[in-house]
Amino acid sequence: MKKSTSFLATAIGSLPHKNPVDAVNLIFETLPDIPVLPQLAKKNQNEDMSSQLNEMIPGVVFDETDKRWYMDQETETFCEELEEFMLDYESIVSDGDMETLEKYAISEERCSSMPLFLDKIKQNKPPFVKGQVIGPFTFATSLVDRDKKCAFYDETLREILVKALTLKALWLLKKFKEASPESQPIIFMDEPTISQYGTSAFITVKKEDVISCFAEIASVLKQHGAIVGVHCCGNSDWSIITESGADILNFDGFYFAESLGLYSSELKKFLENGGKIAWGIIPTLDVDALMAATCESSIKKYEEAISYLVNKGIDKKLIFESTLITPTCGAGSLSVEQAEKAMRLTGELAKALYDNNYSCYR
Repeated sequence: MKKSTSFLATAIGSLPHKNPVDAVNLIFETLPDIPVLPQLAKKNQNEDMSSQLNEMIPGVVFDETDKRWYMDQETETFCEELEEFMLDYESIVSDGDMETLEKYAISEERCSSMPLFLDKIKQNKPPFVKGQVIGPFTFATSLVDRDKKCAFYDETLREILVKALTLKALWLLKKFKEASPESQPIIFMDEPTISQYGTSAFITVKKEDVISCFAEIASVLKQHGAIVGVHCCGNSDWSIITESGADILNFDGFYFAESLGLYSSELKKFLENGGKIAWGIIPTLDVDALMAATCESSIKKYEEAISYLVNKGIDKKLIFESTLITPTCGAGSLSVEQAEKAMRLTGELAKALYDNNYSCYR
């Protein structure tokens, strides 16, 4: 990473706004160093992370009866679509065919804030700019085939989805670079379901298969100049992320900081190799906790959270140098007023931590 991200603030993506102008303005007002592309599912359900990227993926169809997306390998056009998709992927990833990449654009219907967001980063030229895609494990376990079996368990379907996410993320990266070449792009994979890895729901899933999904996407994005993060708002096997090739581990530090300490040896190596931790300190999944939170209480929560690593022998300076600040999760389920508080408090906390004797570590 050429620029320092230490004690900078960003967010997860989802907001409750129905007006893209208000959402984009809030982001640039409160998170000016790493503005994040808003997802506005209350404006249009197709902006929800589970359906936002479903366009132009072979086999992905919408069931009008059940009102759900699923994967169907038995459509008349599936084989033809798959062959074209694989050729496109090779042309884009190996040969840099950016013209073909436009076929896999995220339409304005599924990201209404995109035009405004691109205009803003073109004007403001922030040091960083963040976008996000649904994570591959969450995507491939939320979509099922005709027999209602998770797509993740089918190697062909899993490969399609991983490669599709790679192309969608590359397209975001391309648009960010076109709008503001000076801004360093950051792309997150949002992975709520990874917290269920190892449970009875996914007992047969192999760790190496999960890691390889992340690694393929991360490798391609990093080759094209992105910083790559993985966000999980639940408890998890954090070594999956540290071994995935991601640059940033983003987690709920409000409730799950102690669990991070269980992986202190993996995290120490991750940080020493240049990895970063985005500490989710502002609670967006607990309205009562959010409304009670202040900048002062959030500073104490951050200090408590990092203590679980410091007490395991990880150097505090290394933690400071690697720290970003975020909410614990997206803010899409909140009211507009609650989301505004979460964004403002995230920015205020990051600034306070930087100013509060930590600036020497930046």
